[in-house]
Amino acid sequence: MAITEELRIADIPDVEVDAVTLDIIEGALKSARFEMDAVLFRSAMSPVIREQHDEFPMITDPRGRMVVGQFGAYINEMMAEWEGGIYPGDVILTSDPFKCSASISHTNDWLVLVPIFFEDELVGWSSQFGHQMDAGGPLPGSLPTGAKTIFEEGIIIPPLKIVERGVPKDDVLKLIFNNVRLPEMNRADLFAIVAGCRAGERRVIELCERFGKETYLAALQALLDRTYEAMRQLILLAIPETPQSFEDYVDDDGLGNGPYMMKLTIWREGDQAFFDWSGTDPQALGPINFYLSEGMFKMFIGIYLIMVNDPQILFNDGFYPLLHVVMPEGSLLRPRFPAALGCRTHALARLFDVLGGALVKQAPELNTAAGYGTSPYMLYSGWDEKGDFFYSMEILYGGIPGRPIGDGMDGHSWWPLFENIPTEYLEAYYPLRIDGYTTVTDSGGAGFHRGGNGVEKRYIYLEPGEVSIHDDRWLTRPWGVLGGEPGGRSEKILRRSDGTEERLPSKCDQVVVEPGDMLVFRTAGGGGWKDRLDRPAEIVARDVSYGLVSREHAKTGYGVVLAEDGTVDADATEAERSRQREKRGDPLPFDFGPPPEEVLARCKEETGLEPPSPAKPLRWSPLEDGTAALARVRLGDGIAEP
Repeated sequence: MAITEELRIADIPDVEVDAVTLDIIEGALKSARFEMDAVLFRSAMSPVIREQHDEFPMITDPRGRMVVGQFGAYINEMMAEWEGGIYPGDVILTSDPFKCSASISHTNDWLVLVPIFFEDELVGWSSQFGHQMDAGGPLPGSLPTGAKTIFEEGIIIPPLKIVERGVPKDDVLKLIFNNVRLPEMNRADLFAIVAGCRAGERRVIELCERFGKETYLAALQALLDRTYEAMRQLILLAIPETPQSFEDYVDDDGLGNGPYMMKLTIWREGDQAFFDWSGTDPQALGPINFYLSEGMFKMFIGIYLIMVNDPQILFNDGFYPLLHVVMPEGSLLRPRFPAALGCRTHALARLFDVLGGALVKQAPELNTAAGYGTSPYMLYSGWDEKGDFFYSMEILYGGIPGRPIGDGMDGHSWWPLFENIPTEYLEAYYPLRIDGYTTVTDSGGAGFHRGGNGVEKRYIYLEPGEVSIHDDRWLTRPWGVLGGEPGGRSEKILRRSDGTEERLPSKCDQVVVEPGDMLVFRTAGGGGWKDRLDRPAEIVARDVSYGLVSREHAKTGYGVVLAEDGTVDADATEAERSRQREKRGDPLPFDFGPPPEEVLARCKEETGLEPPSPAKPLRWSPLEDGTAALARVRLGDGIAEP
């Protein structure tokens, strides 16, 4: 780190740590990581952090390697050009994805970094980031679906100190808060994140005092080594030696272009795993680009393999040397600056689907179908009758895929620690009413293990304002595997108070609403896992009684015929299943629904929306004066067309 010659970074000692001490330190670090969460949740003001938990903590060793947490190594890259010195009591802030190794992926995420000192040596870092409700820019929420550059997505904060040696830098803070719409909320959330980092810092210092610095640091290395060995075994189990490729699509970029293909090829050589994104489409003109660093993708691989195969493994950076990543520059997953990034969650979530699809080919019994594949957003803003500005933002959820261990969860977040905002909270603080919050019947893909249903949430707006929507999977379906069917698609219907209706695109801004208007927001379901015709008929009947599956779909999707009283007609069910098996033939390894060209051809008929148009590839081409200009590039020849 090029930060200061005065900084003393502790070395990792070659000390043997007994198993009991190692387990105690591991448990203490896990508790510290969750304490960071608890401090933030109790201190933050915005519902997105306080209620939905859109935040991510970590504690690292002196070299910046994450030992416990959720978002992986970035510190060395971020601090490589730092020249401001690092001292006890410092707090560093950034919201620039292009300057922190993409550990955050858009300008709404404010990342805080606190150095941890013990006996005048740097023994680690405590870090946390959280989604800010607003970061400035042309639209409330700072997530315009029509953005073409990151400059349209709010204030971009480079790495800088907001606290130096324990003293807040008020001029810097005033500049930041002067560029956002909700400065009191941003200030509360920012210093809640700082408080969470301070909690992690205190617990690390206590561990150094209790066990000694050398034992503590040696334990960190041992925990990293243990995860390395566990992941090495998972790689041998889950990654094929023969290269396997998989493709899926983000439906559109919000500007009428799409679909955008994401392609991944995986293989292993011994215990080394390789992940190559070559063939992924070039970056988008609209804001669906997901700036993904190699380190962050390694973290995602670890999350997937550990959560699917052995959730007891401690998640940390120890396994990173086992993974090797190819990420083509200028692609949807490695866009060139200053690409727009605000709607990046569609590609972020689809990444897990593509990774899972590639892994299914090696160990089909151990992997999942596709989930709802995005983070659906509903944003509502305006001025109430008193002239006060209001802004509400909520992340919705959808169907989790059918899995080897059971059905996919209905209406759940694809990120496991997120929660919903309670209806009581929304109605108490914002001028809206929730008319209903239910699952979407039949939206989960049929399978031996059913895909989870999407959700339907009905918002009634009580003040004039504007609504924005971020969503995907309105065109393509979450695929099923091994005889499971794909999940249902998303849709948005605006029912005006005068009785008229209109279908809204999955990505849109500045939709004017009046008091009494209702938005019906339906998210996608998850794909089914394994042969749908083998699902126990009694469980299908139970799902019908719960309203998760309709009687009609019980027959068409599962081959289950129900009597008038809801019980299974065994003879009719056996006959219907035999008929469907004969007509279908062998179960499909993957079921995507209709092919992309057919989906596009039938788009307006099925969805009521205009189909996206295939976009020419885009890249950022440097001009002679050193700036960048958007250019269209002909495939294959690399010649820019102005």
